[in-house]
Amino acid sequence: MICHMRTVNVFKFSSVCMAFLILPFVGRGQKLTHTIPDGDPAIWSKISRYFSPPPELKNQYGEFRSPLKFYSGKEVKSAAEWSKRRKEIKDRWNGLMGQWPALLTDQKMQILDTVIKDGFKQHKVRFNWTPNEVTEGYLSIPDGKGKKPAVITVFYEPETAVTPGKLDRDFAYQLTKRGFVTLSIGTREASLAKTFSIYYPNIENTKIQPLSALGYAAANAWHVLSKVPDVDASKIGIMGHSFGGKWAMFASCLFDKFACAVWSDPGIVFSKTRESVNYWEPWYLGYHPKPWRKRGLITKDNPGQGLYLKLVAEGYDLQELHALMAPRPFLVSGGSEDPVEQWIPLNHTVKVNKLLGYENRVAMTNRPLHSPNPESNEVAFSFLEYFLKGNSSR
Repeated sequence: MICHMRTVNVFKFSSVCMAFLILPFVGRGQKLTHTIPDGDPAIWSKISRYFSPPPELKNQYGEFRSPLKFYSGKEVKSAAEWSKRRKEIKDRWNGLMGQWPALLTDQKMQILDTVIKDGFKQHKVRFNWTPNEVTEGYLSIPDGKGKKPAVITVFYEPETAVTPGKLDRDFAYQLTKRGFVTLSIGTREASLAKTFSIYYPNIENTKIQPLSALGYAAANAWHVLSKVPDVDASKIGIMGHSFGGKWAMFASCLFDKFACAVWSDPGIVFSKTRESVNYWEPWYLGYHPKPWRKRGLITKDNPGQGLYLKLVAEGYDLQELHALMAPRPFLVSGGSEDPVEQWIPLNHTVKVNKLLGYENRVAMTNRPLHSPNPESNEVAFSFLEYFLKGNSSR
């Protein structure tokens, strides 16, 4: 009997295949001290196959600049050297995108309203996510005593994630039903205004690239969520789709306290041909004062502006930011913008993890369409259950 364990477009596999699914062999010829994380074995049996690329993409690194080389060209050969290189990457990118203001570490959420749901309480809350801007979102807390893991969900507005069945983007609702405290936030006002993002200190003269400002806002959300009595602050993750996937990626890479992350089809590296992988737009990494360029691909008649052009011209790409996650786990829930070939940039972070003595920290699923579906969500939610409810050392 042949049991195909990997498909690009299909997630479901038979119970017969499950019976033959074994954990991937790791550690041969390597000094790996953290291989299979310490979580629920039943969950690991469902998700373990997503932690390795297909054979034809294994150890393929493409033309992406290695995170394991200093900008001077010197190679990183030890964990101590990686610590210095990691700081170099973070300092360089923050210098390019703009330094964050001081994090807002001492505030508490204001509860505006509370609704009793089936098995949890849902609070409408308000807090500052930048020094000069408040936001409103939804804090959902499952019934039961004791500290619980938590996930911040990010999107164009906070309502989608808490609305059951909403386009398979009801991440906060589904995770709350699985026992997570969730905080759903989103850029509602900016989305209505078609400016989408966060501009600090203001949209006329922003000092931080908007995508980095979103990461800063999520870091402040982490701090306010960590003070909720029901939350285990050591087990807070972040998840988002599309625009929210970019947001979750930058937040988790730039802010070390997120224990793990799920990035749903953001386009994990730059692309000149995919209109949705649009890091050049002024609400991401191509900020420029208004009037803004016409939305869409960069062309001769519709050129890009701002930092994005400098990043591309000087050989920067997002595999450097991915590497800042190591050894924290992350899952790319890939769709049309993140096909299986995205293992090529992800392999660079796999290599960083191996240098640090870790394996099984980078995962990817693939579906044909951009939108998440029940199968891709099941893997994503199981991933968060495994790493946030287990006892693995990160």
